[in-house]
Parts: sequence; C-alpha cells; structure tokens
Amino acid sequence: MENILKLFAEHKEAVFVIVLAIFLGIEVISNVPSVLHTPLMSGANAISGVIIIGGIILLGHADLSKISLELVLGIIAVFMATLNVAGGFVVTDRMLDMFKKKKK
Repeated sequence: MENILKLFAEHKEAVFVIVLAIFLGIEVISNVPSVLHTPLMSGANAISGVIIIGGIILLGHADLSKISLELVLGIIAVFMATLNVAGGFVVTDRMLDMFKKKKK
C-alpha cells in the first residue's frame, strides 16, 4: 500500500489527468443523444482497428524463440481488439436495423 501511495505522489499530475479524463468521458458519453451512438460506435471500431495494427507490429518485433513480454502483449492486444471490432460491428448493425422500416 505504501508503494502505491508513493507512486501516486510521484506521478500526481498523470493521475490527475487520468481521473479528469474519466470524469470527462463519463459526462460526454452520458449526454450523447441515442441517434449519435451509431457513428460513435463506428469511430470506436476504427480506433480498435488501429490497435490491431499496433498489436501486429508488436508481434512482428517479438522474439518468437521464447515467450517474451512483447509476444504476450501483442497476442492479447490483437485478440482483444479483434473481439472489440467484431462486437462493435454487430452492435452497429443491430442499431442500424432499428432505423429500417419494418416490412408488412
């Protein structure tokens, strides 16, 4: 516990920025009208696509002869970002289906 408090004391500016970003993100997301959620979801998918590319680059530089931090982080980044992109497109598709006219 003492080490955590020491870490916070040494990096109080970074902690302040992170906490401020969390509160700002909650405030912005909670005030977004439901019509704009689909474009925001598409933007989030694009960001996750960049994470996939970064994970692939990280895997390209990893030493494959042994298990290293770069290899593990690259695999986790590619896997999680791929899940995020696929899930985001499924949710976006379902949201767009809500705006289509129903057939009789």
